[in-house]
Amino acid sequence: MFYERIKELRLSLGINQVQFGKKLNVSKQCISNWESGYIQPSIDMLIRIAETFSISADYLLGLNDKLTIDVSGLTNEQILHIQAVINDLKKA
Repeated sequence: MFYERIKELRLSLGINQVQFGKKLNVSKQCISNWESGYIQPSIDMLIRIAETFSISADYLLGLNDKLTIDVSGLTNEQILHIQAVINDLKKA
């Protein structure tokens, strides 16, 4: 589950394994191994990955399918705009 989610999230950012590795200060090979399911990241790295995507570690690990968005630091107007976009997407 983790390896599928990390790849999906990386691709959603439109970055390759090298770019993602640079964000986390790890090698492309390390990212490739995670995405292939050969190895799992340390707990500290799992936290960094979750923070990079602004998602919960539970979602990354497949313990929770609810994907949330961190809107801290945004104004109420910005949050309402995001909610309107989400509502429009749900209708489509």
